[in-house]
Amino acid sequence: KNRTTGTTHPRSSTRTVPHYIIMASSSSSPLVVKEDSLTSDPSTWVGSSLLSVTQITKSGLSLLHTTSQNMRNLVRTQGGDNRLQHKVLATVFYEASTRTSCSFQAAVSRLGGSFIHVDGQGNTSAKKKGETLSDTVRCLECYTDATVLRHPIQGSVGDVIATSLKPVLNAGDGVGEHPTQALLDFFTICDEIDITPGGENLPDTLVVVLLGDLKHGRTVHSLAKLLARSVDGGQTLCTKLVLRYCAPTTLEMPSYIQDYANQFSGSVQQESYTDLQEAIKGANVLYVTRVQKERFATEEDYKNVKGSYVVDANLMTLAPSKMIVMHPLPRVDEISTDVDSDPRAAYFRQMENGMFVRMALLALVLGKP
Repeated sequence: KNRTTGTTHPRSSTRTVPHYIIMASSSSSPLVVKEDSLTSDPSTWVGSSLLSVTQITKSGLSLLHTTSQNMRNLVRTQGGDNRLQHKVLATVFYEASTRTSCSFQAAVSRLGGSFIHVDGQGNTSAKKKGETLSDTVRCLECYTDATVLRHPIQGSVGDVIATSLKPVLNAGDGVGEHPTQALLDFFTICDEIDITPGGENLPDTLVVVLLGDLKHGRTVHSLAKLLARSVDGGQTLCTKLVLRYCAPTTLEMPSYIQDYANQFSGSVQQESYTDLQEAIKGANVLYVTRVQKERFATEEDYKNVKGSYVVDANLMTLAPSKMIVMHPLPRVDEISTDVDSDPRAAYFRQMENGMFVRMALLALVLGKP
């Protein structure tokens, strides 16, 4: 296989997507987090937790997109409103966060609500006294209306949702998923390329290059799944999606993510590259991720792959004239600052979109869209 010019992944002939993500019960009432449960009907969002992008249908994506646009217009014309007055959001982070925590806090504040923040790495009962994560969130629910949770262990947020009585929004569970990041990325792609989800004149083909640490990057895990789902049947984003994975051989996209995308065999093509210049040929989106030092067992392992790819002004001269560059941030050295002035650099616009999308999500979940 020639990994320099790209390897195409074989497609599955059948689609076997599990119906339920998690099903659990509490002392109050049964809680089900169900795939394809969040639709264009706003009532399906009310009181719902968000664990995975697989919960959201294509029509649900269109609703979230429109609501996010409305939130952007609201902020730019009025600064916000009071629809979430007296609502309290808990932001609980057991891993470091700047953009996700601050954008959620800004989102609820812009809509008239308030928040309480728990730094799970700091001076808390959970950290100092051995309290379980589920107990911590159950206690916080006594004071709040919803919880945003990040934790370093994959699957931890699902465990919390299984015992929670109020909505829990997954802000990243280890190397698992980061669904709200994928939703803001989806919004950014549509906004930058001028796509109306489910609208007319959708592009025939959309080429998205995912670059960097694809093994540990929960942002690209969620985004690959969301994009694949969104083009199933060719009615939401484009007719055909090409996902190009460009990574060091030790940091390739996990097989379970590739297998998931393969289920949408009629609409999605997956390719692997090691040569970035080849990968960006004809691309619409270059989505860059940093090599995550904190995920490596040793410093030596990290140094072996650090700096494998750098997006700089020279590379941008070779890129398509309308190819946008995205990054979930923070960046280290994978995007040179000389790219920042390029109009194709969308990552700071992407960050602003995060607040609008999270405003929309909170409004929908708390029944005030």
